[in-house]
Formats: sequence, C-alpha cells, structure tokens
Amino acid sequence: MEPRLNFFGNAYAGKILKHINSAAKVASESGVPTATQELVKIRVSQINGCGFCTDMHTKDATAAGETQQRLNLVAAWREATVYTEAERAALELAEQGTRIADAAGGVPDEVWADAAKHFDEEQLVSLLSLVAIMNAYNRVNVINQQPAGSYQPGQFG
Repeated sequence: MEPRLNFFGNAYAGKILKHINSAAKVASESGVPTATQELVKIRVSQINGCGFCTDMHTKDATAAGETQQRLNLVAAWREATVYTEAERAALELAEQGTRIADAAGGVPDEVWADAAKHFDEEQLVSLLSLVAIMNAYNRVNVINQQPAGSYQPGQFG
C-alpha cells in the first residue's frame, strides 16, 4: 500500500498539521490519564478503520506501560473486565462521538452524564476534543491511504 501523496512531507499539509497537533497537545494536558487518552485514540481509530493511527497509538500506549491484554481488548471493552469505570465512560463517549452519523440526535444524555461522573469540565472538554481531533487525523490518513506498521513510538514528538 502506498499513500496517495506524501502528506507528512508536504509543506502545505505541514501548516495544517501544525494546528491540529497544537490542539492535540493542549487537549492532552487536561489531567485525563494518559492511559485513558490512548485507549480513546485507539478506539476511535479502530471504528474509523485507520490502521496508521491504530498502529501509532497502540505502540505509544505500550511504550507508556500499557499492558498487552488491555490493548487486545479495546475493541471489545464492554465485555472486558480490565478497564476502570472512568475508562469505560470515556470509551463510550468516544464511540458515541465517533458514530454521530449512526445516531440521530448525537451523543445520548446518559452517555454524557456517565462521563461527567468521572471527569471534571476541563477533562470533558479534553475528551470531546480528543475524539474530534482523532476523527480528523483518521480521515486524513484513511483518505490518503496512509500505510500502517512502520510507526516508531514518539516519532512525531
């Protein structure tokens, strides 16, 4: 598989990515645990079929100390017993926020309320933003047919 264009080597794309990356950095500084952030990024990427981002975030999570068992079970998190209630709430918010087109009316109030039990307002802003940013990254990579597998942890800073 070859990418349709060298998005990461394109100067104009670099201008765009600079702003998306800046937003992602701010969103990551909210106090939401890094493990939760990575689980959300992985789940959003799985739903969107983004191999590049799934590869990236599973490797980054592993480098940050995440267990293989938890990474293996992200796609089946509802049936898994290895996630905290806060992580489960974040994963549900991520799924509902990614599948907006599948549910008329958007994210259900009970999903938001459950997330709000575990995260303060700044953290909710962060989670909502991470879901939106990951959806943007996923679309760039899926549309461009960015190949997966060669990412090295920390490669992008």
